[in-house]
Amino acid sequence: MTRVRVKICGITRAEDARLAADLGADAIGFVFWPRSPRAVAAEEAGRIAAELPPLVTRVGVFVNAAPEAVQRTVRDVGLDVVQLHGDESAAAYAAVGARLVKAVRLAGAADLDVAALVPPNVTVMVDAIDRDWRGGTGERANWTLASELACRRPIWLAGGLTAGNVGEAIRRVRPSAVDVSSGVESAPGVKDRDRLVAFLGAVARAQAEE
Repeated sequence: MTRVRVKICGITRAEDARLAADLGADAIGFVFWPRSPRAVAAEEAGRIAAELPPLVTRVGVFVNAAPEAVQRTVRDVGLDVVQLHGDESAAAYAAVGARLVKAVRLAGAADLDVAALVPPNVTVMVDAIDRDWRGGTGERANWTLASELACRRPIWLAGGLTAGNVGEAIRRVRPSAVDVSSGVESAPGVKDRDRLVAFLGAVARAQAEE
């Protein structure tokens, strides 16, 4: 089994970003949607990103933002990946200067067909269905449908993941990466060391068992 990468999202503090990286996280996510309780200003995200080791992927999360604004944030923060978490089309963001991830919500078989049509150069993330908060709610995605999609193309899995269930999620869905935010927090935007340690440990154990 290919190693499952881990993204810690909703980072607002430099100490949390450093801790996640030290514990082995592959990617750090910054939320640039103003309505999110984990929203961070581009200037602060840039300072945090500059302190991270070079091999840690810097991801920016956007919801229906103008491509020009996204491109500016990519440049100012130094983002490697843009995660599109709204109703936008990935095609409109091809020139932002970063790799693209498109979040999808799977409620039925028809959604599988739509997700399968996302361009192959764009990574698909399966998240829980929540049109108000767009993630970070602790609600779980549909693992059955996510598993079906993962048979068609590599996916990232988000939505309600914790140290207690991420091992089962990896076994059932077989994602290429898992994404966690609220599952490793003591409060929105504040990561908890013990929960981070437990989450990353659970991912490692799940892969060792394969």
